[in-house]
Amino acid sequence: MKYFFSTLKWIFFIAVLFVGHAYLTGNTHIFKTLKNTVLKGRLGPTVDTKNIFPTRKVNIGKPTPWLEDSLFGKLELSEPERKDIEKYQTLAYLIIKNNKVIYEEYWQGYSSNSYTNSWSMAKSILSILIGVAIKEGKIKSVEQNVSDFLPEYNGTGLKIKHLLTMSSGINFKEQYKNPYGYAAKALYGNDLVKLNKKYKVNNTPGKYFSYLSGNSQLISFVLKKATGKSVSEYASEKLWKRIGAEHPAYWSLDHKGGNEKGFCCFHSNARDFAKIGQLMLQHGIWGNDTILTQDYYNQSISLAKTMQIDGKPNDLYGFQWWIIKYRGLDIFYARGIDGQYIIDIPAKNAVIVRLGRKRNDTKKNGHPLDFYIYTDAALKLLN
Repeated sequence: MKYFFSTLKWIFFIAVLFVGHAYLTGNTHIFKTLKNTVLKGRLGPTVDTKNIFPTRKVNIGKPTPWLEDSLFGKLELSEPERKDIEKYQTLAYLIIKNNKVIYEEYWQGYSSNSYTNSWSMAKSILSILIGVAIKEGKIKSVEQNVSDFLPEYNGTGLKIKHLLTMSSGINFKEQYKNPYGYAAKALYGNDLVKLNKKYKVNNTPGKYFSYLSGNSQLISFVLKKATGKSVSEYASEKLWKRIGAEHPAYWSLDHKGGNEKGFCCFHSNARDFAKIGQLMLQHGIWGNDTILTQDYYNQSISLAKTMQIDGKPNDLYGFQWWIIKYRGLDIFYARGIDGQYIIDIPAKNAVIVRLGRKRNDTKKNGHPLDFYIYTDAALKLLN
């Protein structure tokens, strides 16, 4: 019994030190981090985060339901393809061809109405919104200085295009498993403006490609200052309503009434995510509505003229869109950390959406191995 109380005393003492350290160092985000990860038996967040954080609604206009192709309901995955797709806990797999649904399947009780976190696919949505703001004249061009909107970057040479191409030179760290890293603080903290001001430009902007979520968060701050509206309000008015989304989306905030987590956390469903892909497949045009200029669209899905850290030319990234040449096809796509994908294959006039709980973190030529699984399966069905 004496040993039990002695152990209990030390546990209490360590807990007090832990809590005290968190408050003294400004790391109170750690409590929410642990509550939503370790204390729920996992080392990272789940895709079902819509109710964990405060959100702002992205409203719809007049819904435009997808048409279904004559092949819809007749195509089947092979058993090996199904096994590979299910291995990563896929929740939704949707294929659009010629602006019609040709294949759609859901798992684990999910449906076309189910919400899931976009994770970093939100970055690609931000890219579209920057293009809209440029078309409207709210932003002069991608060459405009970030300091015109965020004065703390005055004299750094940081331009909007440097944020879009992940070449800001800011000393953010993309550490997903570090509970004290930028990603954890941004996701579970409650003041994104204060957090981002702790990081500085310490390398030449526009030179090196380095994928950092902090860059996308800064894009959302620029967008808010440029438009005078919250990112969600702007997304609703200038994107979600214009492409006929069927369901409202919800964007997570750092605190109630606060700023959108622009680097992630746009909650929607497979069919509405596919409309983002369809818009980009149509060169930023929806019906008679030109949402993006042709110049901005072309730059978005073209390789940025930056270098990777090893000195090789960037062969992966445009304006918040991933780019690959695969099986002789030019492909660009949005992706999230748990294997969220919006994949555009222009030569096939096709969009693929995959949502799920896991991805293969091993990369081939800079792209996760599971990306190839979903793309190959879709190409067989498209052919």
